[in-house]
Amino acid sequence: MEIKDLLNQTSKLPNVPEVVRELIQALNSEKSNYSDISQKVSKDQTLTLKVLRLVNSAQFGLSRKVASLDEAIVLLGMDKLKTLVIASGFSGSASNVEGLDTKAFWQDSFQVATLAKWLASRTEKVNSDNAFTAGIIYNIGRLLLHLAEPNRAKAIQSLIEESKVSRTAAEMERLGFTSQDAGKALLNMWKFPEELSNAVQQYKKPLSYNPASPLSATLNLACYLNAAIKEERDPDVVKEFIPKKVLELAGIDISIIDELDEALRLESGLDDLVA
Repeated sequence: MEIKDLLNQTSKLPNVPEVVRELIQALNSEKSNYSDISQKVSKDQTLTLKVLRLVNSAQFGLSRKVASLDEAIVLLGMDKLKTLVIASGFSGSASNVEGLDTKAFWQDSFQVATLAKWLASRTEKVNSDNAFTAGIIYNIGRLLLHLAEPNRAKAIQSLIEESKVSRTAAEMERLGFTSQDAGKALLNMWKFPEELSNAVQQYKKPLSYNPASPLSATLNLACYLNAAIKEERDPDVVKEFIPKKVLELAGIDISIIDELDEALRLESGLDDLVA
């Protein structure tokens, strides 16, 4: 099959609110008016309720209940609110997906996003908002595959489990392309910034592309740390085997190894969005 066969099934695409797409398209624009975007978000009742529910959760520990997005902006700042809106918008884009545990899927994405933002704060080559967003959507191609072709998605998973091949190899055998390729195509269709779509396509092998993308390198490192957390790897082993060339591409100094204990303790604080 071809990627266009997935994209042509418009009724099965992730249902991301238009205002969230607009927010992402505006991340790198100096002309962006985030107050206008905030007003648009406030008109989406479902999105607003999800954001306010999280803002009022114990995670934020605010001294009083926040009743509006305007109040949330005052207390948290627009930068924090942007990340909450993006996470809320995507986590609500699909539910009851055949063959996919959506709660675990989004919790994984939130964790990668949190780690990517932490890494981006340690380099001048990558914007932190872009890093967070890239983490949220890094696996969007797999979600698309489960929505549009659930039987093929289950067949790929079975091949992985039975033959112990990598997901990339299984997808190439069954589809002729990877879920990262599909993710890039979907993001391009949504007119997301090319930096984001390239990072989603390239993050598994960021050093193999020319030009190489610092954002894809940051995403690769975030996935490396996320896997280390999930598998409870020994911190010393994590530090020893962190890919040094990928750190260099991301513009992150090797001294970050001394800070990795902090990264391995990070929690996204966003899990309530899919509780």
